[in-house]
Amino acid sequence: MGEEKKAVASSVGVGDLVECVVEQIMPYGAFVRLPTGQKGMIHISELSFSFVKKVEDILTMQQNVKARVIKIDEKGRIDLSLKKAEERPVVVAPILRDDKDNFEKKMASFLKLSESKIADLNSKMNSSKLGKKKPSSKPKN
Repeated sequence: MGEEKKAVASSVGVGDLVECVVEQIMPYGAFVRLPTGQKGMIHISELSFSFVKKVEDILTMQQNVKARVIKIDEKGRIDLSLKKAEERPVVVAPILRDDKDNFEKKMASFLKLSESKIADLNSKMNSSKLGKKKPSSKPKN
């Protein structure tokens, strides 16, 4: 019996993209049936790149979905992900010389404005100190 379970579990592997059918929806995720007959779970955090309040907002019963196997634990439980199935490519924009110059201009402008504000604050603090009378150190008789 244990050998049969291992043979079935090895029919899918981590990283495989599988077509599965939603069989049960829970508050924390959905249980799906894989083509091999195995059950797997898609956690609510693996349903979408955006926030998901309720699993039902994304999935319905008997819906066919493509998911990627992200983990198979020592007990043979299969974790799947819709996010990894449609993984977004990472695009790195090249830094153009104009962008760097623009950043430096913005930084210089920010520093100049910041220094001006600090100077204004210091002058206001100094003028308010001069306007106040110091209490006399003579004791009253």
